[in-house]
Amino acid sequence: MENKEELKIKHIISSLEELQYGSIIITVHDGEITQVDTTEKKRFPLKKGRPIKAK
Repeated sequence: MENKEELKIKHIISSLEELQYGSIIITVHDGEITQVDTTEKKRFPLKKGRPIKAK
């Protein structure tokens, strides 16, 4: 059976492997990982040459 610290590290590694663009913030209190926040960015290409409508 894995201990809690090994599970935390595996979760962080899994999050890194799945992330294409973004960030992972690891919060530590008293030397122990207490929280992992993952923010993923989705980027969509802009169509160039598209006319802009006048108001």
